[in-house]
Amino acid sequence: MSFHSRGHISRAIATLSATAAVLCAFGTLAAAQEQPAPKWEVFAGYSFLYPGGDVHGKLPSGLIPLSSTMESNPRGVGASVTYDFTRHFGITLDASDHWGSGEKGVGNRIDDVDFSNLSIGPKFTFRHTHFSPFLEVLVGDQRLYPEAFHHVDKLGVMAGGGLDVNLSRHFAWRLIRADYVASSYRYGPSASTPTTVLHGARLQTGLVFMFGGAPSVAPGATCAIQPIQVFAGEPVTATASGSNFNPKRTVLYAWSGTGVKLSGNGASVQVDTTGLAPGSYQITANLSNGGRSGASCNASFTVKQSNPPTIACSSNPTTVQVGGTSTITATATSPDGRRLTYSYASNGGIVNGNTPTAILTSGAEPGTITVICNASDDRNPALQASSTTTVNVLAPPPSAPAEATAIEKRLALHSIYFATAKPTPEHPDGGLLASQEKTLVALASDFQTYLQGKPDALLTLEGHADPRGSVEYNQKLSERRVERTKRFLVEQGVPAASIRTKAFGEQQELTDAEVKSAVERNPELSTEERQKMLDHMNTIILASNRRVDITLSNAGQRTQQSVREYPFNAADSLALLDTAKTGKTASHLAKKRKSTKK
Repeated sequence: MSFHSRGHISRAIATLSATAAVLCAFGTLAAAQEQPAPKWEVFAGYSFLYPGGDVHGKLPSGLIPLSSTMESNPRGVGASVTYDFTRHFGITLDASDHWGSGEKGVGNRIDDVDFSNLSIGPKFTFRHTHFSPFLEVLVGDQRLYPEAFHHVDKLGVMAGGGLDVNLSRHFAWRLIRADYVASSYRYGPSASTPTTVLHGARLQTGLVFMFGGAPSVAPGATCAIQPIQVFAGEPVTATASGSNFNPKRTVLYAWSGTGVKLSGNGASVQVDTTGLAPGSYQITANLSNGGRSGASCNASFTVKQSNPPTIACSSNPTTVQVGGTSTITATATSPDGRRLTYSYASNGGIVNGNTPTAILTSGAEPGTITVICNASDDRNPALQASSTTTVNVLAPPPSAPAEATAIEKRLALHSIYFATAKPTPEHPDGGLLASQEKTLVALASDFQTYLQGKPDALLTLEGHADPRGSVEYNQKLSERRVERTKRFLVEQGVPAASIRTKAFGEQQELTDAEVKSAVERNPELSTEERQKMLDHMNTIILASNRRVDITLSNAGQRTQQSVREYPFNAADSLALLDTAKTGKTASHLAKKRKSTKK
């Protein structure tokens, strides 16, 4: 290669270096986001040709062929149009032209070599965020016009590639495009003139204009919070989701919020609301995956005002003897619908219980006991309400054994009778008719007086049921009867600690003979009434077994047992006799009993 050709190449390299320096000065322009592939790419720019061969030819008046070295040609322009079928594959139509300088060559050198081409071929592009390298193969017409010879058009090949720097979605700088150029020509008779072969290179640089394709979509983010309204101390979960991010990169989440504590750095975080004042709070999420631009979103939640509970406290009974008990009831509600916890305190005696109901056992000293009932919010113990009630404790009267003996003789115990299937599970406090309540009121009054002289005395309640129904049903029914009788006595002032209960179901029933004998001995019945009762023995037998027997004991010894005498003359005796609610008739039961005896 001559010194003159080397000068052209040096100037081309210098031009490329200067252009690269200018690009570095505007490096921020090259920070484009990854863009979708365009449909059309139009290139225009500078072109440099290195022929890489010698021309051989015979002049029209020449006798022998001439040979001369083709020098590099820095005078050229290039252009191409590419249609992209996909993100990575397209078809390129390429054209370039290099013209002579008008100077004469020196020695065996040809300075003026005109070269142009019009080619087409595939292009393979490897697109990235900032750079897009590519490969291409072009086939088409290549025209060579050396100085002193005529021009010749031949089919030639170009193969190479380049590197585009993405400036924006529509513009790129083709930093370099380098193609190997191959074609052959003949300038004279084939017998005497060697073939002129190009094994050269074409270098280009310039701008690329890109059009079409799907528009770029900016990354987006959405935030959600659940729940959006809470009380202080309740958990909150914040979640963010992104869209249009590069699927090949991991999305990073950065969370922030004013006055709140966050735990986690993923798509979801937990918000600690402990101690937050009532009001609105905002959570912000910033999403990115390595690009210059990301997306952010925010969501808000509200901490509601917490309200303390309300409470009222009562005692029943309000007056007890020394050592007696009273039921303490706390009626509390939470305006916020929270679960409440209960506690009790007193200036005397002992209070047992942590539910809405507690039992106060008075001490050995008479006086007034003040009970404090407390209800606290389960989420915040500081949200508490209190109320008080009082119980008067009376000193026992002086011991009077003679009076106790008289009361014991006067204390005529009577069994308590219930209507069919009473009380029910739905209404356990029902079932006692007026005549039976009257009997229990008299018993409670005498027994409380009796306790003053005999503090160890006990009442034992034994429940029974008639044989209708299953064994399990009758057992549960008799349990409800003794518990109902006990509650009534306690309501009348009898200490619960002085009452024992037993439930026998349909066990230990009265026999037919025992019931008949009781009817025949009943002093309250006239002859006519007694005969009428005997004519309906099946009904009387059933009614006689729906009862609670009462036993009085003192110091562990049974003193007196209730008289199992049916109250035929009571105003509500017909209600006690009614069997309609069982679904079985008395005559049907009588047949069943006879069949069982066979």
